[in-house]
Amino acid sequence: MSTAMPAAGKPAFYTVREAARILRVDPATLYRAIREDAFPAVRVRTRYVVPAVALDKLVNEATESGGCVDVAGMAAERRTAREVARLTGGASW
Repeated sequence: MSTAMPAAGKPAFYTVREAARILRVDPATLYRAIREDAFPAVRVRTRYVVPAVALDKLVNEATESGGCVDVAGMAAERRTAREVARLTGGASW
């Protein structure tokens, strides 16, 4: 696990409202995607925060592919990896 600090001036996490503004979508759309496990987020008690690296990954994939990024596909891969880790005794989260 990396313990590197984020770059100066750049947050490690964004609020859902901030992430929605960056992605230019309605916050309700992003909340819905998070609740459906179709968008990466961390739940801290009753709040969600979006890792900055998740947004960076989306931007990089869109830039590299030159096309549309399938966030639902990325989420499905993440769910599959979690399930495999669970079944094989990997990380519990």
